[in-house]
Amino acid sequence: MLRRALAGAAVLATALGLLPLTTAGTAHAAPAAFTHPGVLLSAGQLDFVRTKVQAGAQPWKAAYDQMHASKYASLTRTPKPRAVVECGSYSNPNIGCTDEREDAIAAYTLALEWYVTRDARYAEKAIQIMDAWSGTITDHTNSNAPLQAAWSASVWPRAAEIIRYTYGAWASDKVTRFATMLRTVYLPEVANGSRSNGNWELSMVEASIGIAVFLNDRAAYDRAVALFRNRVPAYVYLTTDGPLPRTVPGSGLDTRDEIVGYWQGQSTFVDGLTQETCRDLTHTGYGLSAISHVAETSRIQGQDLYPEVADRLRHALGLQAKYQLGTPVPSWLCGGTLEQSLGPVTEVGYNALHDRLGYGMTNTQLLTERQRPAGTNNLFTAWETLTHAGNPA
Repeated sequence: MLRRALAGAAVLATALGLLPLTTAGTAHAAPAAFTHPGVLLSAGQLDFVRTKVQAGAQPWKAAYDQMHASKYASLTRTPKPRAVVECGSYSNPNIGCTDEREDAIAAYTLALEWYVTRDARYAEKAIQIMDAWSGTITDHTNSNAPLQAAWSASVWPRAAEIIRYTYGAWASDKVTRFATMLRTVYLPEVANGSRSNGNWELSMVEASIGIAVFLNDRAAYDRAVALFRNRVPAYVYLTTDGPLPRTVPGSGLDTRDEIVGYWQGQSTFVDGLTQETCRDLTHTGYGLSAISHVAETSRIQGQDLYPEVADRLRHALGLQAKYQLGTPVPSWLCGGTLEQSLGPVTEVGYNALHDRLGYGMTNTQLLTERQRPAGTNNLFTAWETLTHAGNPA
């Protein structure tokens, strides 16, 4: 109850400000020292997963079996690194885009396989993939370069943290080279965020905070958190925000018409509506997934941003889940039609808010349990029933 009260107080305090959100007066500070492994998963969380799988407990065993049978767990995978990855809008052209994202997911999958099985072949294959890319890639180009970099760099640090801090046989010069790749190839693409689409910036923040943890870079971490605190209230609406959604400072959204246009033409605002709900649920899922991932990493690092975003995240998950579950879409919402689906993105937020903090989340629970075991969207989410279902650590 205390955690809920604190979350509500944070929302109320924010609501009393001007429409654009600022970071002044925030109560949290960056961690004095980083926790490793600490990107999306802690050592305690990994131990919980391993114990459940080894015991054959459900839903973790079924989730592990799904992962193990996937192409990403293959010990014969050949990485496909490129010096320059070129990605246009909707990955057209696609010159290395899919290869990069899928190799990153494979490295993460293999790292999880290593931790669960203690079979060194999986760790070595993960290292092979990470070394191949760190020794090759130099740049991302074309219009989707920032988003492509964000998606890939959201996953690389998850894999690298597990291998670096639990395997112990990754050569130090290759670790240094991988860190250099993150700092010089990826971080410049994502560190300053994007004032355009919300899921872009949230994915960029997720990548930035993961990179910051791996690099033990407090300045990069602080910058990512500042972007997060500005973007989340501008992505998910609460009635306490007033008649209009909040905006990111400097976004150029100054009038009601401009804000409504940015929100896909939606002019009626309710708790949990997102800036992209009326675009489609899939892109909305990207944004909500990134919010959950950033908050989860911050919690592991001892900062815990969940209280700041709890009301927005739980309402957003619940609203989108409600309609994905089949509730008729009213005419005032997106013209009575919602496109596509959220994808496998609810486990992390649901576990944090419902299982740990005790929020009632009926619709999110129904959707989460219906979708188990959650697989991968082949972009940046993967195996979250395995890693976060009922995970108390």
